[in-house]
Amino acid sequence: MPLEKIALISDVHGNLTALEAVLDDIEARGVERIINLGDFVGKGPRGGEVVDRCDKVCDVNIRGNWDDHLPVWSGDSAPEMTWWRDELRPDQRDWLMALPMSHDLLVSGRHIRLFHASATSPHVRVRAKHTAEEFAGMFASTAMTGDGPPPSMVGYGDIHETFVEVERGRTLFNVGSVGNPLDEPVPSYAILEGVVDEPDQAPFGLQLVRVPYDIEAEIAAAARLGMPALEPYAAELRTAVYRRALAPL
Repeated sequence: MPLEKIALISDVHGNLTALEAVLDDIEARGVERIINLGDFVGKGPRGGEVVDRCDKVCDVNIRGNWDDHLPVWSGDSAPEMTWWRDELRPDQRDWLMALPMSHDLLVSGRHIRLFHASATSPHVRVRAKHTAEEFAGMFASTAMTGDGPPPSMVGYGDIHETFVEVERGRTLFNVGSVGNPLDEPVPSYAILEGVVDEPDQAPFGLQLVRVPYDIEAEIAAAARLGMPALEPYAAELRTAVYRRALAPL
């Protein structure tokens, strides 16, 4: 039974420079399938190009919280939101809003469920430091996930921070962020390796990968395009510290 590799990426957030570096690494490792866990847009300058690139290269794309609210954003309280929305074509906004909320697959006897933030909603956040109830809730079947077989593994994005936690035969893992990592300033993604669609146990692997890229080139692209909120964006990319944590008290 041949082993296959599946790359899981998430939270590109308009950072095309980081995305291309990660895609090059995925190709170099011989990975042929890519699943994107959402948040293609916002925060970075080239959400439209990211959408087109992921539509082309990813086998499955899942809707994130930014993908769910940015296309329908209205108001003048945050000019950067309007800029990121207007950077998208109407067909790209429609594409984002039509994406599924979760995706299930079977690999080496493991039922794996993937979504952006939680089994409840792409807007409900479960952090790396979570409660036992939150952990259990990630494995629940909900209106968002549907009634498929209960997963033994759950992978997600949203928090921009990698981790793997195993408890009583269930594995919860986060793939981190390609375009806006907040644990260290190096993009991350995950690779699943096993026998796809195999109901019985077989060799299996989960790997977290870090891929350095040219941060200053991405910041220069944002400046060239006149993106609002440039300084907070640049600080996050350089330090991996969330912009609100960097703000003076």
